[in-house]
Amino acid sequence: MRSAPAGKGMLMSEYKNVTAVREANIYFDGRVTSRTILFPDGSRKTLGIMLPGDYEFGTGSPELMEIFSGDMDVLLPGENAWKSIRQGDSFKIAGNAKFKLKVKSVTDYCCSYLAG
Repeated sequence: MRSAPAGKGMLMSEYKNVTAVREANIYFDGRVTSRTILFPDGSRKTLGIMLPGDYEFGTGSPELMEIFSGDMDVLLPGENAWKSIRQGDSFKIAGNAKFKLKVKSVTDYCCSYLAG
């Protein structure tokens, strides 16, 4: 479940040649926010911040969540046990699914929308 540390593989400290969507994505009364970035190849990601709290999200397409800082527990679709997630970890969620988060500290994340 762990991905490579920043600068050592998957995680990048910047994205070049992208378009940023001006309007923010705001959820849970502002406790979760993100901005969408669009890539020349048509792919998209959101970069965001989650404040401590309990949340449930639904997906349209499959997603990859990369955690840059913070820590949380996640309950993935079809699983009964919560998994501890922290800085440097990542996890995938299937499309058209729901998952739950218990965010323990302010969390900086990237959500990549994957091809179905």
